[in-house]
Amino acid sequence: MRIVSLNLNGIRSAVKKELIPWLESHAPDVVCAQETRIQDHQLSDEMRQPGGLHAHYLHAEKPGYSGVAIWSKREPDAVIEGIGNPEFDAEGRVLTADFGPLRVVSLYLPSGSSSEERQAFKYRFMDELHDWLELQRASANHTLVCGDWNIAHRKIDLKNWRGNQKNSGFLPEERAWMDRLFDESDWADVYRQLYPEHEGKAYTWWSNRGQAWANNTGWRIDYHISTPELASMAQQGAVYKESRFSDHAPLTVEYAIQD
Repeated sequence: MRIVSLNLNGIRSAVKKELIPWLESHAPDVVCAQETRIQDHQLSDEMRQPGGLHAHYLHAEKPGYSGVAIWSKREPDAVIEGIGNPEFDAEGRVLTADFGPLRVVSLYLPSGSSSEERQAFKYRFMDELHDWLELQRASANHTLVCGDWNIAHRKIDLKNWRGNQKNSGFLPEERAWMDRLFDESDWADVYRQLYPEHEGKAYTWWSNRGQAWANNTGWRIDYHISTPELASMAQQGAVYKESRFSDHAPLTVEYAIQD
């Protein structure tokens, strides 16, 4: 199965930047999209079947904000919205779809960069997400969480790590939470497991300020995070940079699992 994670930074903007032709040529089995920033009545026909795929959306209550989606060749057996907490679910941050033994989650973890209040919100979300993830693992043979996690885990995961140690996305508390996820809770960072030494090739987000894209001053904040057995089925992964659909790049991983 070919599975893609992509923060769209607005689906309408991404479609204008030729996202749909790329989907048609890339032929993913599943796409986990984040930051759709749209309401249901604003979806065009091609957004309701992007690249001919089945599409399920969870919109934020606030117009033009957040939102996640799962697009797939096969209609999911079940779709689950949110994590069961109204504070977080109102922002449209988690959507789950089941495909036989595989549970796929599209996740848009909050950013805390705008204020101390939003950083506190991010920490509350992270605490609840950790417990929720354990429930997902118990409910399916294989669980895969794709999305924008808004955290760079290690120094190798961003170009300017020295200058970002006090900034949201690379705070010690955030990185320790990722350590706990991988080391104590036994989730796998699929791309990093495939490519332990990739640095510049692994970045998935670049600031729109300055020359970040031109200088590849990026961050790896988009992940495929899975249960260990599924991670062992990953064959190859890549970050697509030939075209730009948003300030994030698509992260694709191929898995040896039947759709």
